Amino acid sequence: MKVTFRLLPFFQLLAAIVLAGFLCMPSVVEAKQKLLSGIHGQKSVMPKSCRACHRGMTMALSGEESTCLTCHGSDSARQEMEQKGYLRLIGQVELRDIEVELRKPYNHPALAVRGVHRKFETLPEELVNAARHSECVDCHDSHAVEKNVPFRGLKGKRVGNFITEVTEEYELCYRCHAESANLPGRSTNKHEEFKTTNPSFHPVEGEGKNTFVISLKEPYVAQKQSPNDISTISCGDCHGSDDPDGPKGPHGSNNPGLLVLNYEMEDGRSESSQAYALCYECHERSSLLANESFPYHALHIQGRIGGQDGTSCFTCHDAHGSTQYQHLIRFNQEIVSENLDGRLEYEAQGYSARHGACFLSCHSVEHGVVEELLPTDGDPAPADSGGLLPPLDGGSLLSPSPSLDLGGGLQPIDDTVQRVDGVY
Repeated sequence: MKVTFRLLPFFQLLAAIVLAGFLCMPSVVEAKQKLLSGIHGQKSVMPKSCRACHRGMTMALSGEESTCLTCHGSDSARQEMEQKGYLRLIGQVELRDIEVELRKPYNHPALAVRGVHRKFETLPEELVNAARHSECVDCHDSHAVEKNVPFRGLKGKRVGNFITEVTEEYELCYRCHAESANLPGRSTNKHEEFKTTNPSFHPVEGEGKNTFVISLKEPYVAQKQSPNDISTISCGDCHGSDDPDGPKGPHGSNNPGLLVLNYEMEDGRSESSQAYALCYECHERSSLLANESFPYHALHIQGRIGGQDGTSCFTCHDAHGSTQYQHLIRFNQEIVSENLDGRLEYEAQGYSARHGACFLSCHSVEHGVVEELLPTDGDPAPADSGGLLPPLDGGSLLSPSPSLDLGGGLQPIDDTVQRVDGVY
């Protein structure tokens, strides 16, 4: 018996399927354009497109950070990319050296961690033992990134499990610095601190609750009234390069807490424009030292004439926000402790912008237990006073008579992320 196989119909069917696939699927060029929708897909900047990053085993062997730094690193590396035809810097395209920033003492550790990021990982992390990491691709989608929208293409978790695209810088930061189950022990949930439902907060997620802040410099305002007014700030206004001509973004800084300007957090420091440069970027130093928003600002941050130095804004305020009190009040308990009545708290007196009372002990001075007196001549308290100051205007230092105005207008920028000092 002779067996005959009829293969022609099978090959006809296979050919039809392949042809249909070619007719229905987008072209290779269209597919590439869809994948590379950001600046890396612009032929005028990257003539060889995908091959600039994906050539041979470069990325597999050296990691994505090394690949990124061939363009975003040193001038010599960038020139080599230009000579090979992978990069073309024209017009408004200007690249800075990110590697220099990443090697500064306070940084996002992109150079120290490699290969931990997972393409489809869910952030914030849901596992307590998940490895902390900060790689380039954690903050930048290389296929979608734009010059002025560095987080374009990334997803962020906002409400419950509803995940949507990141549209604000703070949403990007919250991916690692908010509800992450693997937050380091000294780290805090930044979303909890910036919530607009808090008694007070710096205006990152939305405008603040004050209608007027006397110390603010133009164009900063408490409530936006005109197009040029600025009533909200971003994480990057405080965190980023300490080099004013350096690249944007929180890659690295020589200032603790990855801050753009210096901010002293320790007690017993001399006040100066440099000591609280970060605060004075938005708040008039002259206003604070003139006690325009609080009658004892100068005393607290400058100290006594001929006596001890002042204390930091950080002693009384949390720049992110306070979950307890108005006016960003949060006491640093390394400096401040309970008073003789066992109280450590701030008590708002009504809803007036500048009235309140503190009950605590600080620098051997009791607040809210017995009346203290501010000496007008700068002399220390009498030896028999137990370290307490005699009464002024019938009121205590921070529990004054109703005639004293207590600066609720104070909104210092005194970032507390420095408590984690580069721990990610």
